[in-house]
Amino acid sequence: MASQRPAKHPPRTVNGPMDATFLVIVLVLVSFGLIMMFSASYANAFYLKGNSLFYISRQLPAAAFGIFVMLVASRVDYRIFKPLAFPLYLLSLALLVIVLFMKPLNHARRWIFIGPINFQPSEIAKFAVVIFFAALICKNYQKMATFQYGIGVFLLALAPIVLLMIKEPHLSGTVLILSLGAVMMFIGGTDVRWFIAGGIVAVAGIAAVIIEPDLLTALAHYAGERIEIWLDPFSDPIDAGFQTVQSLYAIGSGGLMGAGIGASRQKYLYLPEPYNDFIFAIVCEELGFVGAVVIIGIFVLLIWRGFVIATRCPDRFGSLVAAGLTAQVGLQTLLNIAVVTNTLPNTGISLPFFSYGGTSLVMLLGEMGVILSISRKTPIEKE
Repeated sequence: MASQRPAKHPPRTVNGPMDATFLVIVLVLVSFGLIMMFSASYANAFYLKGNSLFYISRQLPAAAFGIFVMLVASRVDYRIFKPLAFPLYLLSLALLVIVLFMKPLNHARRWIFIGPINFQPSEIAKFAVVIFFAALICKNYQKMATFQYGIGVFLLALAPIVLLMIKEPHLSGTVLILSLGAVMMFIGGTDVRWFIAGGIVAVAGIAAVIIEPDLLTALAHYAGERIEIWLDPFSDPIDAGFQTVQSLYAIGSGGLMGAGIGASRQKYLYLPEPYNDFIFAIVCEELGFVGAVVIIGIFVLLIWRGFVIATRCPDRFGSLVAAGLTAQVGLQTLLNIAVVTNTLPNTGISLPFFSYGGTSLVMLLGEMGVILSISRKTPIEKE
């Protein structure tokens, strides 16, 4: 019986075809993302760079290379990452230290510059957390109900990453890493009572800030100002709240069906970062409520299919990795849309497949390739 088979003897598997449904959904998102990124960027590119094709001419090659990386990754056995989990975790820590010595950009040190190549080490850290946590869960699966192995080891692993990202500062990345770690722990078997306790503390803290705004003075200036503007962006509509206010104008002016692709007004130097963190506001303005719902629906399909792949995987490590990488896309999408709609404070988080950024797109597509690799494994015998 399957329950009597030791965990160290996973079922024998054979390589089958990759999940075509997942692949098609990814390609649809990449295609939509490129169209909307060009539409959202050409005005800024023309006025600021003198070339309306400046951003799309860089994103297109990155997308092509990313698709190539995805297809290569889909042919590589994902189990090679299991023995590399701890070295990958150490590499992510090293990169997060190195980035603190880079030149600041917009008052934050989030990018490592190597000649013409630049990337955010937080992107590697997200992947490293998924792989490392999956390996830890596989190793301590029978002990996940205990505090030491269900909470302690994961908090010790997350602490240095979170502290380094706060130092950058990178609030959105910190929230995403913490959320991703919590998801991995939850699906790995951590006792649910710890999540209930953590949720109560978080809700109490948020409620205290909303009920008594003076408590914000106890927070760091960086986070405190963002929370103040989140509570009332129109209190400073031409400075700190400008981006959020312009985003809400874009979303509201889209109406039901939108102004049409290319017809956005807010992208003409009104809304900052219309091709990056706030591209979803342009999506709403040009495609309207219906178009925005369609885009969200495609993301939902991707997340659904990713979890289907995770549940069908014949070994625990692959299942955890597929679920973790899928959750990463879901969490990042949710956080981006929440920020753009002012449901959450402005933390500067990109929309997967849509926001401008070549290295992050390549990294994301590589992770989708790992999920496709997992989808190819099928058991030879029933467990």
